[in-house]
Amino acid sequence: MTGTDFNTVLPEVLLAIYAMAALLFGVYTSKDKAAGLLTWVTAGVMVALAFWIGTTGEGARTAFGGMFNDDPFARFAKVTILLSAAAVLVMSQDYMQRRDLARFEYPILVALSVIGMMMMVSAGDLMALYVGLELQSLALYVIASFRRDSARSTEAGLKYFVLGSMSSGLLLYGASLTYGYAGTTLFSGILSTLGQGIPTGLLFGLVFMLSGLAFKVSAAPFHMWTPDVYEGAPTPVTAFFATAPKVAAMALFARLVHDAFGTIPGDWGQVIAAMAVLSMFVGAIAAIGQKDIKRLMAYSSIAHMGYALLGLAAGTAYGVQAMLVYMAIYVTMNIGTFAFILSLERDGRPVSDLASLNMLSKREPLKALAVLVLMFSLAGVPPMLGFFGKFYVLKAALDAGMMWLAIAGAVASVIGAFYYLRVVFFMYFGTETEGVTSRMAPVQWVALMGVALIVLVGSVYPFGVIDPKAAVAAEALVR
Repeated sequence: MTGTDFNTVLPEVLLAIYAMAALLFGVYTSKDKAAGLLTWVTAGVMVALAFWIGTTGEGARTAFGGMFNDDPFARFAKVTILLSAAAVLVMSQDYMQRRDLARFEYPILVALSVIGMMMMVSAGDLMALYVGLELQSLALYVIASFRRDSARSTEAGLKYFVLGSMSSGLLLYGASLTYGYAGTTLFSGILSTLGQGIPTGLLFGLVFMLSGLAFKVSAAPFHMWTPDVYEGAPTPVTAFFATAPKVAAMALFARLVHDAFGTIPGDWGQVIAAMAVLSMFVGAIAAIGQKDIKRLMAYSSIAHMGYALLGLAAGTAYGVQAMLVYMAIYVTMNIGTFAFILSLERDGRPVSDLASLNMLSKREPLKALAVLVLMFSLAGVPPMLGFFGKFYVLKAALDAGMMWLAIAGAVASVIGAFYYLRVVFFMYFGTETEGVTSRMAPVQWVALMGVALIVLVGSVYPFGVIDPKAAVAAEALVR
């Protein structure tokens, strides 16, 4: 390892050193009494790293013989991952303490998973891809079953582990086929073996790898784990699942298809387009009958990943740019939504059934209004920011000549609007019953109101902050 290599991976190294130091601190001191302190410090370290990565990185460079990439695309994804993980950690702290879930291991496991995500978005080699993916996944399996005395949480962790192992098997099988036909694991080497066509064996390898990655982004038909894991895991963990890991997996999706198979977008574009259509319609239709808001958000996540895949299916730099913008907006909206979900309780116990929101607007009108704004944005109702995110990916599909895909996205969006508006109906027109109280910590209140304000103000000048960065990131990937 040269000095240049070390400097390239320095953010990941620093976060790893911090995670190991925090683990030793927790073990040899007050253990769970330090959980609150470790949570805040971990979030602070992530924000500092995000600021450093976002302000100091220039150009593109590689490390370890091309296995690790540091370019604008990776930096954009890393900043989004670090900031969303920090936000979820901070707004979950009050919930964890009140539910007796404050364990010092939790922020450390989140930090370790974030290291894996940072490795994923910078991967330039099939081995590096797998190492990052598994580091992320192993930590997520543990925190899914973090509520040790809950059968549902344990079941969620077990289901996630079993199905995650299956997806890893698909990915590894695809990687082995790819290596067998290309003779190298480097993305640049795989790309150099492709002409204008692709051998059948290599195409099978690509399809298997895309199937394994589809599991990580909850794309249909590999979405079956998502509703059960979202419902069974502790709500702060669900909030984390719905944000940072989705960005990492989607960025890895883009990295793989463009860096390793960028000369044949017509081949992988068809596979991704099929996943996008299935995800949008499965998410939109299956969410209609849900009575639990966490399961509803799980199907919402499946549908939104379908829209993000729309941009990727276009196979263009504009499509990647649209995907990055969409993911940044999606993560922002989910942070605000889960800040509200975390605060729901009845008689001191957390609740997540939709009926409990009946007439919330009478009891807490300001919070209900903020949630209304977020639901409209998630549904893609103009002029909310979520509408412009969907418009962006639909335009990418149209510009790539995939009108049928854009039409399918518009139809699915109309269907999906029903269950978001159903949440609003319960809050404003539901039956007068004993509803929930919304006990919000100051951080949760700031997250809910702040995101609702961003969704409104952002619609005045869409993408004013993130769009130029996303354009540079996309151009760095699609050369």
